[in-house]
Amino acid sequence: MGVIARTSVMRYKHSDERLEQIGRDLSVQYVLENSLRESGDHIRLTSQLIQVKDQTHLWSHDYNYAATDILNVEDDVAKEVAREIELRLTSQQRAELSRPHPVNPEAFDAYLQGYYFYQRDTDKDTDMAARYFERATQLDPSYALAWVWLSRTRNWQAEEGLIPREEGRSLSREAIERALALDPNLAQAYSQMGRVKFVDFDWVGADDSIRRAIALEPGYPEYLDQAAFSAAKFGRSDEALALARRAVELDPLNAFSWGTRGEIEYYEGQLAGAEADAKKSLELSPDVWPGPFLLSEIYLTQGRPEDALPEIKLVRSDYLRTYLYALAYAAIGKEKQSDAALKELIAKYSTRKAFFVASVYAFRNQPYEAFEWLDRAYAQREDDVADMKFWPMLKNLHGDPRYSAFLKKIHLPT
Repeated sequence: MGVIARTSVMRYKHSDERLEQIGRDLSVQYVLENSLRESGDHIRLTSQLIQVKDQTHLWSHDYNYAATDILNVEDDVAKEVAREIELRLTSQQRAELSRPHPVNPEAFDAYLQGYYFYQRDTDKDTDMAARYFERATQLDPSYALAWVWLSRTRNWQAEEGLIPREEGRSLSREAIERALALDPNLAQAYSQMGRVKFVDFDWVGADDSIRRAIALEPGYPEYLDQAAFSAAKFGRSDEALALARRAVELDPLNAFSWGTRGEIEYYEGQLAGAEADAKKSLELSPDVWPGPFLLSEIYLTQGRPEDALPEIKLVRSDYLRTYLYALAYAAIGKEKQSDAALKELIAKYSTRKAFFVASVYAFRNQPYEAFEWLDRAYAQREDDVADMKFWPMLKNLHGDPRYSAFLKKIHLPT
């Protein structure tokens, strides 16, 4: 038995969809309905568990809490529901549900504000997210989850050039270490530690951290998506595909999970499945990564550059859009336009996106320049180099002795 992830469930928050249709859409047997009311420094939750097949109410309960205990609400409801439907919990899950989770209400509010801005996925909103997460940790220094998301935000800012790279990476590392010191059993902390270790080129350590996150929360789709990419980086194709498919099963209306499955299929050469999943992801949400970027890559790999051009226009990231134009124009035979796009990519992003410059040169079958820029990407500690083994745009380099030598240098198996 599995629990459908929040991302898919929240699509029905303001929906008038009938219960039996929701059950069919999500392939679930039970639906949990909740209503939350706040009064002063107290909150009241009414929760009821409904069986989909006959819409009977199996169980309902009212909960009253002080605002400082808001994080305990979810755990208490989870225990009640698990007991009602005889769901088996691991010893780790039982221990987690039995732990108190007090939090400063103002810190919790700041955390929610930070999460809201983080999900908006723009440079300006990311800056706002960092401010709110930082505020949450100031109001409650023991709030481990706020430290996790501060780490994620700093990592994003560093990789996108919003703050100095080394400064951002250092702040990200410090924040996640703080989170794990506060709560050594927090799955989200291990997931983020995996991202930090990838940035540090500690591929094995990253893989271990992600596995630890899954062990703590085996039904969380984001960790499965993350583990799928980690397996792909090591060349564990079957495992990568299985993890990506499981994530979609657990979160069937999550555009990111569909996109991740499409990416893994694309990397494994399953282009028809990748195209279908990319389109499904775009259908669910055109703004969620990888969106038109993945579809553009698929068309280019299929030898359909003319089909890629309209999708490239929709790519929000400037450096990715420029990178794709350099590839597409090269594929069409418009050398001057490809050169112009590549020149722009180098002028704007050479100090943090050398891997993509190398990919253009490799795609254009210019191996000397490609390896030169791969070396630069390695020297700049760009975590994209971990994608070497499956990155389709580098396939022209695979027969070159320098390719295996580079894999050895970055400690990826050959």
